[in-house]
Amino acid sequence: MASSDPEISHSYRFFHVYKDGRVVLHFPPFEKVPPSDDPISGVRFSDVAISSEPPVSVRIFLPESINPTQKLPLVFYVHGGGFCMQSPFSTTYHNFVTTLVNEANVIAVSVDYGLFPTRPVPACYEDSWAALQWVASHSNGKGPHSWLNNHADFQRVFIGGDSAGGNISHTLAARVGSIGLPGTKVVGVVLVHPYFGGTDDDKMWLYMCPTNGGLDDPRLKPVTGDLARLGCERLLIFVAEKDHLMVVGKNYYEELKKSGWGGSVEIVENLGEEHCFHLFNLKYEKAVDLINKFVAFIKQE
Repeated sequence: MASSDPEISHSYRFFHVYKDGRVVLHFPPFEKVPPSDDPISGVRFSDVAISSEPPVSVRIFLPESINPTQKLPLVFYVHGGGFCMQSPFSTTYHNFVTTLVNEANVIAVSVDYGLFPTRPVPACYEDSWAALQWVASHSNGKGPHSWLNNHADFQRVFIGGDSAGGNISHTLAARVGSIGLPGTKVVGVVLVHPYFGGTDDDKMWLYMCPTNGGLDDPRLKPVTGDLARLGCERLLIFVAEKDHLMVVGKNYYEELKKSGWGGSVEIVENLGEEHCFHLFNLKYEKAVDLINKFVAFIKQE
């Protein structure tokens, strides 16, 4: 994308690159929501650093209604933000995952992965995989966090994410299908307005990932082999009518159906809506519908 500023060498949807190498994001930093119990829903939170080098952490969400004799499904959530913004600790994602946990009565683990430019892609993929493996290390009841040991049902694990997080969620499911995730069963994956290759944003992703494999990189353009061995039984994908990513989301749905994958896939189109509209007003009627559909997918037997 061209820029009128002579000092800018590249201009992308989320950032400028200057001739001296500086990268300046278009969006201001987020405010971190502290992990204090939610007085309305009763959801409790715990922040855990699972690695210091590289720095990877998670926020765990525990619903109010805990029955000591009953294990709850676990949702592993991957936030969006163009691989360069946002966090589980931002108001946007803290509130969304809190709502999901309260409505679905699940435990959630939301991963804080490395962001460009501090940590270029593929840090986001590797950090998210490390966090998912950390979660799975609790499946024998002897992991480092008591909430997961005591309350999570590792035979009912779900992976979900939106936008860039939807893209990362696909790669996680592909890796589970390829090499496994011991002690766990990933039942379902939810992709909300996911990013994949096929738009002008491809140039931005290629810039953020210096080690990229070009436009056919399987993280940009999922290959049939990865789709055919997705490590889950069910997949739900949302696309939004006014989202520039709607076409690539629909393409993913069609390619998955043709891949020979043995699971069931459903696509939901959010008519008249923009990209990730639901995050900005969780009480908006169509946002409630999206969340309800997400919850029903988790609760489906």
